[in-house]
Amino acid sequence: MTKKSALILLLRLGVSAGLLVFLFIWVDVDFGILWPDDGKAVAWLVAALACVIGSVVLAALRWKQVCEALNLDVPTWRLVWHNFAGQFVSSFLPTTVGGDVIRVSRLGKDTGDRPTSFTTVIFERLSGWMVLPASIFLGLALDANLRSLGAATSGAVSAAVVTLFVLLVIIIAAGNDYSGRLLARYENSLAWLHAVHSGIDVLRNKPREVGRILASGAAYQGMLVLAFWCASHSIGIEGFGFRAALAFVPAVLIVQVLPLGIGGLGVREGALALFLGELGVPREEAVALGLTIYALTIITSLFGLPSLVFNKTSDQAPDEAAAELT
Repeated sequence: MTKKSALILLLRLGVSAGLLVFLFIWVDVDFGILWPDDGKAVAWLVAALACVIGSVVLAALRWKQVCEALNLDVPTWRLVWHNFAGQFVSSFLPTTVGGDVIRVSRLGKDTGDRPTSFTTVIFERLSGWMVLPASIFLGLALDANLRSLGAATSGAVSAAVVTLFVLLVIIIAAGNDYSGRLLARYENSLAWLHAVHSGIDVLRNKPREVGRILASGAAYQGMLVLAFWCASHSIGIEGFGFRAALAFVPAVLIVQVLPLGIGGLGVREGALALFLGELGVPREEAVALGLTIYALTIITSLFGLPSLVFNKTSDQAPDEAAAELT
């Protein structure tokens, strides 16, 4: 790890710690509510855990759709295997890049085509971002009451609009022949944008495959929304219906990827306190929900440990993959 990467990591750790300290001062969190006290609460918590695990599998299926569209033939079980490994790395070995480095290097080793493997990971991520704004607007469209919640409504709409704008800029910047020629000259320094161009160049004539990718992305995001909703029931949160989850959980997911902390810790909890507070949910319960989701993510990550230990293919050129992803 370079000095710059180490400094960024330390700053992100500091931000996460600072945000959590602020939240615990601002909110009197009762950690007792994190532990289910009856059979019904346990069932909801187990359901939430199943949803988080299922989301990792669905993300691998989405990755499979991208691989097939870009003419990479990879067994589904290998992608699930690599996805859990990446999840473990992202959770327990915090870096500025996370588990995507593992996924790129291992898929490149499996296929012998590292540039296309890199493109599949970039597009798998982008397809998820394309679905998030749609979920926000769907949730708001289904419940008129959600459209008049002040900061929560404006925050969710702003997150959706900004995300759509950024995606549009990326697609326009990378999706034409002129930018393709320009990016080819700077392929090393703009590897991720060149990967977007390469993917668009292949997918522009495959609308059916694009539809399947977006559908699998919607299934993945829906599973995450369901995980939050089930976890809220295990805590005993009232007033957080599924339509509200559709509208506000994607906004939380957008906010928590801001490079401010480690694993969204602190950012996610603060965003939940903002969005759910307008629904009448006490701040301490909203923060508890964020911590519960984080704990379930950590538990799910443990399924990636065998993949790291017993993987038959060695990780190839992880430093190069990290450089491209950053």
